[in-house]
Amino acid sequence: MNSAKGAQANAPLLKVGMLGAGVVGGQVARLLVEQNNDLAARSGSQLALVAISVKDLKKPRPDLIHRGVSVTSDGASIVNDPQIDIIIEVMGGIEPARSLILQALKNGKSVVTANKALLAQHGAELYEAAADNGVDIYFEAAVAGAIPIIRPLRESLAGDQVKRVIGIVNGTTNYILSKMAASGASFESALKEAQALGYAEADPTADVEGFDAAAKAAILASLAFHSRVTAADVYREGISDVTADIVRIANEMNHVVKLLAIAQLTNDGRISVRVHPALLPKEHPLASVRDAFNAVFVEAKSAGELMFYGRGAGGEPTASAILGDLVAVARHRALGGLGPKESTYAERSIAPMGETLTRYLIRLNVNDRPGVLASVAQVFAAHSVSIQTVRQDGSDEQAELIVVTHAAVDAALSATVDHLRKLDVVRSVETVIRVEGGAN
Repeated sequence: MNSAKGAQANAPLLKVGMLGAGVVGGQVARLLVEQNNDLAARSGSQLALVAISVKDLKKPRPDLIHRGVSVTSDGASIVNDPQIDIIIEVMGGIEPARSLILQALKNGKSVVTANKALLAQHGAELYEAAADNGVDIYFEAAVAGAIPIIRPLRESLAGDQVKRVIGIVNGTTNYILSKMAASGASFESALKEAQALGYAEADPTADVEGFDAAAKAAILASLAFHSRVTAADVYREGISDVTADIVRIANEMNHVVKLLAIAQLTNDGRISVRVHPALLPKEHPLASVRDAFNAVFVEAKSAGELMFYGRGAGGEPTASAILGDLVAVARHRALGGLGPKESTYAERSIAPMGETLTRYLIRLNVNDRPGVLASVAQVFAAHSVSIQTVRQDGSDEQAELIVVTHAAVDAALSATVDHLRKLDVVRSVETVIRVEGGAN
């Protein structure tokens, strides 16, 4: 007898209910059936998907019905079913997902979720409910799809001190910026292509304005620094103002433009967490992450630099992460024990963006006459901002100045830009974008 089949025959039965049956849910259901023998061997339990809640009961679902899965529009009936042991939530959104997960936890059911928005906003409430009821809540799929980053932060690096986490955690924006870099396309043109290929939604706001990445940044910061961080704590800028000119200038400077999620400890032990486009040197490991791929770069005191790379979205990659969590939860059900609980012992405070050390690239259109550069330099000096490099190109009566600063607090850099806008010799401030990596 095949050893996996033997394990399935002797394993206790755990019944699974799923909330949501979209792209991800459909792949989870398929893989649960196709890999059932192997999952039983790995988890110590036979896993049977018995019920799924959906929004539209009229939509044909022959595969699910053929497999004996009950399909309902009443999610409450699933989380309240005493025969169901584990809940998988892939419906997304805040409500009714929050209420249903809370009820499932209170009913003694462990939960596997991919809901980053919910965790970033109400994670503390969910973690407390899981702890109070002696069950697990796992969420590897909530950040970066198939890439294992939650478990390393929760478990593998629990004995280390994480100093900084920087990542490309949104595939839509990374595809758009990659396309702009490769072809010189405008943001609007690259977005339309991303939508045509299914990488971007019809309403791309959550992605291109950084909301999706901010939710993931909050989760990563919470785990890395053992403190509660919510999406509201994350400074956020999107990529809709990134132009083809900015991408071109970045390339000329041997940099690329990426939407980065950055969480780091400040010098005084607070947490700085932010999402914004930034220039990144091409030699940085994240610079080569292209198209819809994701990557997370972790800097720890003892482990040093770690890189996690792979597919950050899509049905199968996300389903892979969900099934990994399901196996872990099932093992605990079969053998006893629980996974890691929320770790918030550090209780670090959040540093305002204005107090965070950053660097700027500022592109100015100025009058081309003697003394202009000195006038501009005086503005930087007035705000205690040191200039790293200056590039000047002149034509007729105007010139372009591209200034890259050394690190300074963001408030001082912002005040410098405001001051430059009022300077008589400055015709316009064309570009302001942060710079990461490289020398400070």
